[in-house]
Amino acid sequence: MIICRSADEIERLRRSGRMARALLLELQERAQPGVSTLELEKYIEKRIAQLGARPAFKGYKGYPCCLCASVNNEIIHGIPSDRSLKKGDILSLDLGVVVDGYYGDSAITVPVGEIPESTQRLLRVTQDALQLAIDQARLGNRLGDVSATVQRHVEENGYSVVREFVGHGIGRQLHEEPQVPNFGQPGHGPVLKQGMVLAIEPMVNAGGAAVRVLDDNWTAVTADGTLSAHFEHMVAVSRNGPDILTLQ
Repeated sequence: MIICRSADEIERLRRSGRMARALLLELQERAQPGVSTLELEKYIEKRIAQLGARPAFKGYKGYPCCLCASVNNEIIHGIPSDRSLKKGDILSLDLGVVVDGYYGDSAITVPVGEIPESTQRLLRVTQDALQLAIDQARLGNRLGDVSATVQRHVEENGYSVVREFVGHGIGRQLHEEPQVPNFGQPGHGPVLKQGMVLAIEPMVNAGGAAVRVLDDNWTAVTADGTLSAHFEHMVAVSRNGPDILTLQ
């Protein structure tokens, strides 16, 4: 069942969404060569506690950490480790928090030091796909309009969308209906109604779309070893157009 949230609930979700985004931006500043993803995990666990929130991911279906930190060809669900970041890496950071029973979830992919122009382009195209999809999150549109917009922009630029993992509704649970794929057909799927809140999150591979999951049963990587980027915003459907709840 797709839940449409009240105005009060939207504001509660905005609070948690903004907190998740602000913490990601703190991590972005700390994602430097020589820093390990485990150091980022320890930092963010303390910060979440300081802010009076709780981590959304730690313990979720057995996930061991607060943060998903996916490097280079890792798409999502990378478990923080003592591996040090290197100049030229890209790091996808996905973070969720719970504030007063409402979930916030956001993701960014950041460069570690200088990265090649070809890698910068992958990040730009993924971010642009997210923004174009957000613009489709309007009353009366259908979910397929959001999904198809991501797919069209990504594929027109020579990249692939991941199909095994998708965005989702969000509210008092981390993952709610509906699923929000990054591929689809315009004019198909549920009609978008006021109060629906979607976590839209393009996952874009520089090469093929195929993925595999590592032996840790969490980390998803590109099957061909190419780079992958991931960005995510929470968006409420409103009378005034798309309302991004994870903006600073």
